[in-house]
Amino acid sequence: MAVFITDTCINCGACEPECPNQAIYEPGADWSMSEGTSLTGMVTLLNGQEVDADEMQAPISDEFYFIVADKCTECKGFHEEEQCIVFCPVPDCIIHDPEHPDTEDELLARQTFLHG
Repeated sequence: MAVFITDTCINCGACEPECPNQAIYEPGADWSMSEGTSLTGMVTLLNGQEVDADEMQAPISDEFYFIVADKCTECKGFHEEEQCIVFCPVPDCIIHDPEHPDTEDELLARQTFLHG
């Protein structure tokens, strides 16, 4: 499953540069599916949603760092463990998201989709 950042985040930014998918954004930041991926133009996400990968999206949080679930692969295909969790100085700040359960095969498929 994707991971998410809880409200215990201290906004230190340690997680952001560690994400191989550029799925982590600072509070209030606009984001797009194309940033940090090979996606461009109109694409159909693995969940069936069609989006313009280059279109900027509204921030998910204005209060603390956030993770875009459709870009999170839990570092599968890159690292043995989630780098955001490894580098976060706050215990249990970044946790597995029960709202976005994914199998390892789904996470690897997302990694392939995002990076072609």
